[in-house]
Amino acid sequence: MIRVTPAISISESDLHFDYIRASGPGGQNVNKVATAAQLRFDVRGCASLPVDVQDRLLKLAGGKATADGTIVITARRFRAREKNRQDAISRLVDLLRRAATSPKRRRRTRPTAESRRRRLEEKRRRSRTKEGRRAVPYEED
Repeated sequence: MIRVTPAISISESDLHFDYIRASGPGGQNVNKVATAAQLRFDVRGCASLPVDVQDRLLKLAGGKATADGTIVITARRFRAREKNRQDAISRLVDLLRRAATSPKRRRRTRPTAESRRRRLEEKRRRSRTKEGRRAVPYEED
């Protein structure tokens, strides 16, 4: 079990790993060994996550989330397979922690009397400016 918050933990059986060849430096090792870890986590299939956390998680994941609600994280920072695996898990846990905190609700406030007065004064000033730009009607004697 991977503990995310005191209330949320996910089972390691919910995580599915594929190992692929990494790009970048590493010499011939890059061409021979599949060290990059690709973590797949089915958000909708995880029963331990509340629905609101699932929704926030998929929104936070952005391009890492697929249409069917699976998050794919690719870790290729290290040359060792186990380090990349741990890196992918820690990135997922970080995403889960951010999704677990509910956003602060906005408290509606009213504009102050002074700000209302300033706004109306600015509207009057702008109106006078535009009024001065109007064409003067032509009068024949």
